[in-house]
This record gives sequence, C-alpha cells and structure tokens, in this order.
Amino acid sequence: MQWHRGNLFLIGLMGAGKTTRGRRLAASLDKPFVDCDVELERRLGCTISEIFEKEGEDAFRDREQALLMELVQREGIVLSTGGGAVLREANREQLRANGTVVYLRATPDVLAKRLRRATDRPLLRTAEDLTARLEKLYEIRDPLYRQTAHCVIESTSDVVACLIADQRSGIVDAAWASETQTGEAPSGAESGISQKSGIGNFNAD
Repeated sequence: MQWHRGNLFLIGLMGAGKTTRGRRLAASLDKPFVDCDVELERRLGCTISEIFEKEGEDAFRDREQALLMELVQREGIVLSTGGGAVLREANREQLRANGTVVYLRATPDVLAKRLRRATDRPLLRTAEDLTARLEKLYEIRDPLYRQTAHCVIESTSDVVACLIADQRSGIVDAAWASETQTGEAPSGAESGISQKSGIGNFNAD
C-alpha cells in the first residue's frame, strides 16, 4: 500500500491512542512522526491547557488550524492530530486532500477508563461526569471523523500491526482511489472494500 503523498494522518477522540500508535507505526516504517498538539506546544512554549486558559478555545482552534495547514503539506509523515481538529471544515478538507486519513475509533466507555486520571485535557477538567462528557464529544465528533477518514480502525485492535498488514491488501489505497475517482468517500458495502482484518477490526469508511 502506498499512502497518498506518503502521508498517514490519524484522527480520533482524545485517548484513542493516536500519539502512541502513531509513534510506533512511524518507527516501524522509518517515517517521521509529528504530533500536532506537541508541535504547537513546542512552538508556543506553553501547554494546550494554558492556551485554552489564556486565549480560549476559538483562539486555540485558530492556532491549531494554521499549524495543521503547514504540516499537511509535508510528505512521507505519520501525523497525529488533535481530537478537535475535525471541527473545522477547512481542516477536514486539507486532511483528506493531502494524505490517507485513518480514524482510530474508541467508545466513550473505553475512553473514560483510559482518561479517568488525566489532568491535562482542558475539555475534561471541569466535567463532573467524565463518561457523559465523552459521550457528548463522541456524538458531535464521530460523524465528522467518519466524514474525514478514508478508513476506520477500532482503537482496541493492534492498530500498528493492522495497518502494516493491510499494506499488502491495498485496502486503504482502494478507499482513497475510490474517492478520487468518484468524488465521494466510500462507505460500507457500497465501497466493496470493507473487511475484518485477521489482526483487528478494519473497516473502510
């Protein structure tokens, strides 16, 4: 499988494993790995939480978008995006146009278990009910992740092994090629490329 422009862009909610899996995948394939949130913190010299507190979410989204527009122009990278990057249409369009986009899907229950001790997530810090907050975020963002992604992988599967194995089958390439030829993202049985990977659940979307 040849990813579009050699790029793999990972999207999904906080706690889905984009950074951990992305770093492992990049190392396995000898590609540069970039975490959009980490890069933004490095450039600004402060944490995402501090940006939220000082400037508010809208200003953070402006900074995030400006950085993302720069990063997607690179070639041959594995990129982990912030969980809210898909909220802006321009981001969704640029991600789809410049790489192969994989949505690491995780249910709110799974995410709540992973994030129950997290203190660095500004959208969760004030939540009285963590699962309820994650359910709300999932309700809003899941359709946007699916709209943006060329394929969906369950985050509870071995994502790295799944992606490497599916290079041989060309499933992700088929998804991207189908969209470029028809102008529409493939989905489910209509695309003819949905499958269950032998390693983890892998669904073209």
